[in-house]
Amino acid sequence: MRKITIALLALILVGMLIPAGFSTDSNVVITYGETTYQNSEYKSIVDSFFQSQSNINVGNAESKIITASQVNEISGGITGKTYNSNQILSSALVDLNDNDNLQVSVDKSKITTITGNMYISALKSAGITAGHVYVTSPVSATGESALAGIMNSYEEATNVEIPESVKEAATDEIQTQAEVIDNSGVNADDLSKLVDDVKQEVSKDNVTDHATIVNIINNYVENNNINITNVDIENLANTIEQVQNVQGDVNNYQSQVSDFMGNATGSGFSLDGLFDWIRSFVNGI
Repeated sequence: MRKITIALLALILVGMLIPAGFSTDSNVVITYGETTYQNSEYKSIVDSFFQSQSNINVGNAESKIITASQVNEISGGITGKTYNSNQILSSALVDLNDNDNLQVSVDKSKITTITGNMYISALKSAGITAGHVYVTSPVSATGESALAGIMNSYEEATNVEIPESVKEAATDEIQTQAEVIDNSGVNADDLSKLVDDVKQEVSKDNVTDHATIVNIINNYVENNNINITNVDIENLANTIEQVQNVQGDVNNYQSQVSDFMGNATGSGFSLDGLFDWIRSFVNGI
């Protein structure tokens, strides 16, 4: 009994000595775009959104800063776009305590193009199926380069590199949808449903033929009265074909991460014991 009492007193003393806010919840991570983090007003706007939407004390969350160079590692190889350090605005809070299903809540007043469903579709293409992500920016941003942060952070958390083919496919999916929205003015949610439904059909039948994927999209577009151009259809077919062609790499990556965690699941990555998962949806523009 005396040993227990001493131990309890020691714990109380340690708690008194640790400054408020020092303790962190390893299952909650915030990623700040470097532009936002360096501007106290911007950071305050972002923190207020996260606090109000997630009901989580942001002071107790792990945090990381994502830089332009990290974003450009992915985006530059696909579209040729490069971002400057004053353009990395969007930030995200990832809550792994809420991990039954993948959810993405987007601040629609700031993220102007990419919707939560578009992020979910692209993340599932990379095999990520759980966690609740909140995405915002201090000022308007399209959010199209947000996957750079999430994949970079997932690599850091698991110590396993995501294959370049998988990164490119997921990032290209987001950027292609952004381009189609810009070109055709199609509703973003309608487009994300198109992509998700077509991906499911392609995956179910293991379709890899480009012409067949084009026909599937054409049928979907006609049946659902979606107004996009033939060029848009070709571009969507290319990105969906790319996603389908990298499924072997996705499966291999999932296996490596499951081995790392020591606890595989049937529907994607197990999150038990993973303290740091994806830390972000970053980047402005």
